[in-house]
Amino acid sequence: MDDMSCEPSCDDAVRGCGESHIDEKIACLIGLQIRSPFYQVETGLMALLKNCLELEAGNSTSILSGYVDHFQSIESEDVGWGCGWRNIQMLSSHLLMQRQEAREVLFGGSGFVPEIASLQRWLEIAWERGFDALGSDHFNCKIYGSRNWIGATECAALFRSFGLRARIVDFGPKELESLCLSVPGSSLGAQISKINDRGKRKVVQVYGPMDKYILGRHYDAPLAGSRGDENSRYSSMQLGNNLGGGSGDNVLNKCARKNKGSEVLVHWVWNYFSDESLSKSGHHRVAVSEKPPLYFQHDGHSRTVVGVQVKHQQNGTQQFSLLILDPAHRTAALKTSLKENDGWQKLIKRGVHTLKKPQYQLCYIDPGIASEGEMELLKRIDSIFLEF
Repeated sequence: MDDMSCEPSCDDAVRGCGESHIDEKIACLIGLQIRSPFYQVETGLMALLKNCLELEAGNSTSILSGYVDHFQSIESEDVGWGCGWRNIQMLSSHLLMQRQEAREVLFGGSGFVPEIASLQRWLEIAWERGFDALGSDHFNCKIYGSRNWIGATECAALFRSFGLRARIVDFGPKELESLCLSVPGSSLGAQISKINDRGKRKVVQVYGPMDKYILGRHYDAPLAGSRGDENSRYSSMQLGNNLGGGSGDNVLNKCARKNKGSEVLVHWVWNYFSDESLSKSGHHRVAVSEKPPLYFQHDGHSRTVVGVQVKHQQNGTQQFSLLILDPAHRTAALKTSLKENDGWQKLIKRGVHTLKKPQYQLCYIDPGIASEGEMELLKRIDSIFLEF
């Protein structure tokens, strides 16, 4: 990963500013942050996807986010660890393009998506301001220049620090509900011992159901897991009412269920995108939602959900698919497959049958900018738990 331009000057400014001088740190970062390079698709990747969905055979209805740029992981920079940052960049590209209020506050009003190094600086500032204190402790308050994995809660903390209402939803089996702070008497804070590179035993805290995945791979940089129960428009939604047309531990071994629990997730996603503001856009089979994409986290990887499709079968059943952009895919390959209308389904569609992980986590962003009083409440990252 390349360093920020004029980094010594920025380091001097950051080191010279105490907790009471966060404004100076922000001013420094605004001046030195760098626009992230990405493969720009003429007419836009989402426009190409919309066209392909309209041409599909069969009786289907699709809903898409209006605009998203694809940010791929780069071999020489972030392959193997940067997917979380790339998904934040994808969400940011939508917010900057389609939400004026977000454009004014994100990244100091710069109007562009910063590179990973700059995003790491912004997350450190969010932590210093008190956003996601538990997650900050996981990383010892430092993330800049590291290859530590991040997850949905870091995404939420970063966007919340700008006043955006980022929310977390956890999907998992009943057995793991006790790991969420929303449940009285939860078992949060359980300690896990890991052997580090120097043969020393390190004790780390587990704060939520997603933590064990990061601990199993990069135990020196655990993912800040979901924490708590947040009052959200989607927490008590009746699923499906808008359809219109290898961890090895005992708990996870119990998750080999025959029921289609993953349908809970795809129905939630459908309801998320199909709200009252939904507008048909040029074709009755494809609609464009005002909703931003979703940060989609699971064991070992994260992706961006940019839409959802339901196919209406002749027997009356409905077949759902998530429409995703994966940082691991090459943007040029995505563009080619969409322009030629050939093979894009394998890259972008994910049916219910592919959702085989025992747990998933989503981050979504509600409209508007938080007031000063609400900002204090947003500093604690909570989640909604839905049985999967």
